[in-house]
Amino acid sequence: MEKEIMINAKGLSKTFRTGDSKVLAVDRVDLEVYKGEFVAITGESGSGKSTLLNLLGGLDKPDTGDITVDGREITKLKDSKLAEYRRRYSGFVFQFYNLISVLNVEENLSLPLNLDGKNADKSELDDLLDILKLSSKRYCYASQLSGGQQQRVAIGRAVIAQPPCIFADEPTGNLDSANSREIVDLFKQLIAKYGTTVVMVTHDANIAAEADRVIKMSDGRIIEERVIRL
Repeated sequence: MEKEIMINAKGLSKTFRTGDSKVLAVDRVDLEVYKGEFVAITGESGSGKSTLLNLLGGLDKPDTGDITVDGREITKLKDSKLAEYRRRYSGFVFQFYNLISVLNVEENLSLPLNLDGKNADKSELDDLLDILKLSSKRYCYASQLSGGQQQRVAIGRAVIAQPPCIFADEPTGNLDSANSREIVDLFKQLIAKYGTTVVMVTHDANIAAEADRVIKMSDGRIIEERVIRL
């Protein structure tokens, strides 16, 4: 059975200007990611991996190239439409959690739906809290949670609207090995339950090895692709 392409990027380039100098962060990258695939992007600091993730997720626009996500060509969208795309079709997870401190766990989880004028379905919210192992923490605030628990809330917030893709930038960067493994296992659960496609940037080779495919970058280009599991 032929795999369905979820993300199709062609000829992506992105240059940043700092004073009089230019940095070519992403250099003519072509990439396909399949539906339900777990892809890890690795590389040294400055290799362009986070810039590529931001382009794929619609957080930034390429100077050249095209990106199609779930059949939507996103590179030519106006800012308002791009913001709508990010809200409805992409979930984002970052290294530093970015939880709203005055909201409890349930409120943080529900935030993406609330911003889109919707309310969370109680049974679905209960189910998600169970998957996140946070049912007993639903009314706790971020300051009352461990780092691993905060990151699980951030992942739940990214997935609650059931977007086709989740983009994660160093999601285990602040966690110990046990919590890091829990986060990777959680991504796998979400892929199995929702059919979510996960693209994750990581510097940790052990974490990357848990993905379906590892993409290595250097100087803004993909220099190696390794399939770990079909």
